[in-house]
Amino acid sequence: MNTLFDKIWDKHVVQIIDDGPTQLYIDRLYCHEVTSPQAFDGLRARGLKCFRPDQIFCMPDHNTPTHDQDKPIADPVSKKQVDTLARNAEEFGLTHYGMMSKDNGIIHVVGPEKALSLPGMTIVCGDSHTSTHGAVGAVAFGIGTSEVEMVLASQCILQTKPKSMRITIDGKLGKGVTAKDVALYLMSRLTTSGATGYFVEYAGEVVRNLSMEGRLTLCNLSIEMGARGGFVAPDETTFEYLKGKEYAPKGEEWDKAVEYWKTLRSGDDAVFDKELKFDGADIEPRITYGTNPGMGIGITESIPSLESIPEAGRASFQKSLDYMGFQPGESLLGKPVDYVFLGACTNGRIEDFRAFASIVKGKKKADNVVAWLVPGSWAVDRQIREEGIDKIVEEAGFAIRQPGCSACLAMNDDKIPAGKLSVSTSNRNFEGRQGPGARTILASPLVAAAAAVTGVITDPRELM
Repeated sequence: MNTLFDKIWDKHVVQIIDDGPTQLYIDRLYCHEVTSPQAFDGLRARGLKCFRPDQIFCMPDHNTPTHDQDKPIADPVSKKQVDTLARNAEEFGLTHYGMMSKDNGIIHVVGPEKALSLPGMTIVCGDSHTSTHGAVGAVAFGIGTSEVEMVLASQCILQTKPKSMRITIDGKLGKGVTAKDVALYLMSRLTTSGATGYFVEYAGEVVRNLSMEGRLTLCNLSIEMGARGGFVAPDETTFEYLKGKEYAPKGEEWDKAVEYWKTLRSGDDAVFDKELKFDGADIEPRITYGTNPGMGIGITESIPSLESIPEAGRASFQKSLDYMGFQPGESLLGKPVDYVFLGACTNGRIEDFRAFASIVKGKKKADNVVAWLVPGSWAVDRQIREEGIDKIVEEAGFAIRQPGCSACLAMNDDKIPAGKLSVSTSNRNFEGRQGPGARTILASPLVAAAAAVTGVITDPRELM
């Protein structure tokens, strides 16, 4: 019996090239402003049009400022990239959700919330965190700019089929433990290369009990274990989330779609290239201490000692700690924090803002903390206001910014200054990722909120 990955992949094979890659049909291409300009230039140079323009959606997100979006972008590079995407979309007849449009936001937040991403699809974008869309039961992965051009021109891509891995997480999650903590736990156990060459299916009781937002967070971070992508088989949670959304099938078409989607699961006797099992009870709220997402600990644990690190990895381990200003064996609880960032395609959804608000309600932002709270889309922003979350966080001394990738990466105005320590709900903590010389601790919205009101790294369970 085939795995779910096999089922979706096989259905999209156009042709198999002997001793070569597979030509795979792509249902949906997302384009943002950073990785698409050269692809459109390539089409122009060859006098080509887009083969299936209706399947292509464009949206600026990396370079968009998170304030004064109604004014021209001040940074000339950012402005050029955003303007170029708008021009390319118009020239090639593509749907474009521009800045300040009610549909704009981070592409990996907007795709699922508009039901542009649906179960059984193949989805690509010139961005590694395209794996996010796997949460709806799609095969979604990031591609390079030359491959973006390939899909624009042919709606197909040449790909070598990855191996399959199933990660089963059973049991129940404890108090204050979120999907972000599950992902950070998996990364610390597998390392940042432990899933290289695999497409990961997440299964088990913990995964079944995650909300759609939680699954989107988990799939988003698959890439940080080296995986080609990650996904969750669609179920009632998926259908409930998608129903009635703008691009979801309607009426009889909806019923037919759900009937098909219910077949999208791995068979009971499906054979995976690799199987891993974990217990949700072993996971506590987590933080990173180093300069890759796999360098993480439970919030009550200490940084590993130098002796516990294999000899071959000690130099890079020490280099990471030197950059972060931490010592082997020390606890990070009580460490003063300079910046807190809530947002990104990892944790910029409504559930993340609800979690943040649940901690800060009735408290005050710590004086030493600069906090950036950035919704993942204008739709999330509207929901924040409908639910009164904006009032809760504003009373606590926080402000809601405008949607965009923001401080996830140093491509817009929201850069963490050199040397400053940031607790961030984003996906990467590489050197300089949030700004030259910035130091990043990855965490869940609950951990970020606890740091924002106490001014130090704090176990959120103490404030719940």
